[in-house]
Amino acid sequence: MKKGWKITLIIITSLIVLLLAGPFLVPVPPLKDTQPVSELADPDSQFIEINNLQVHYKKAGNGEPVFILLHGFGASTFSWREVIDPLSNTGTVIAYDRPAFGLTERPMEWEGDNPYTQQSNLAILSGLMDAFEIQQAVLVGNSAGGTLATAFALEYPERVQALIQVDAAIYQTMPDSLVLRWLLQTPQMGHLGPLVSRRLAASQGDAFLQSAWYDPSRLEADPQIITGYRKPLMADNWDRALWEFTQASNAPNLAEKLGQITVPTLVISGDSDQIVPVENSRQLAKDIPGAQWVVLENCGHLPQEECPDAFLAAVTQFISNLEKGAQ
Repeated sequence: MKKGWKITLIIITSLIVLLLAGPFLVPVPPLKDTQPVSELADPDSQFIEINNLQVHYKKAGNGEPVFILLHGFGASTFSWREVIDPLSNTGTVIAYDRPAFGLTERPMEWEGDNPYTQQSNLAILSGLMDAFEIQQAVLVGNSAGGTLATAFALEYPERVQALIQVDAAIYQTMPDSLVLRWLLQTPQMGHLGPLVSRRLAASQGDAFLQSAWYDPSRLEADPQIITGYRKPLMADNWDRALWEFTQASNAPNLAEKLGQITVPTLVISGDSDQIVPVENSRQLAKDIPGAQWVVLENCGHLPQEECPDAFLAAVTQFISNLEKGAQ
């Protein structure tokens, strides 16, 4: 019996050691052919320091209203390329990249708050408005950008002139699991995380983008779209930053607070969205007091890219009615 217990103890101890030390034995080679974000910048790219972070943005137009465009997960200012200039005929347009995405700085070390958290993203948006002396803005949020726009409107309602939610991911959140949170924060997952980021980008990136379009054949017809989405994957530390963002993500439970939103709101949904079902957008319009809802036909998760004319028509009509009501 004693010998059996010793063997069992040795096996259990070995398994524990393997679980604890095994992940550190997996090599994580450095990325090849990455570049500083400054070398990936477009001719119209601009950078501004907000809360000790170099934020990449694009700006067009002048005057009011001021539109601030907030991209979704895995996207960047590139996802607004079709509508920035047309919107600038109405007022000022600013699109910027959130930490871990696009060409905004991806710090690996920092003092104070983690720049990848939701709270830090709120502070960056507020800081951006301060830097440009913007008192109020129309926040246009696509997908996870709609999550940020909603959280900002709840925390700083006096700074939001209106909300435009574009297939906003309000009801889809990461599972709020203590076990999952603990697992994501372990040193073992910290070591393996960049590999997870690389694997997901390689195996799921293009597939996810295709699922975001009503007509994915248009991606094949215009390969520059996929190139534009892949460009941030050439930036230094993109894999580690994406893992930092994943670790910092949580479930904000915004759905329970939607009744507190007091600003004028337009909800836009593509009728063929496979990522945020159209029913979710319908519910969002019901849950936000006084919200308007527009469905765009033959359109997926990215109306501003796939159906820019219909998107612009809905936005400009909403803003026109807003300005008439203010007179």
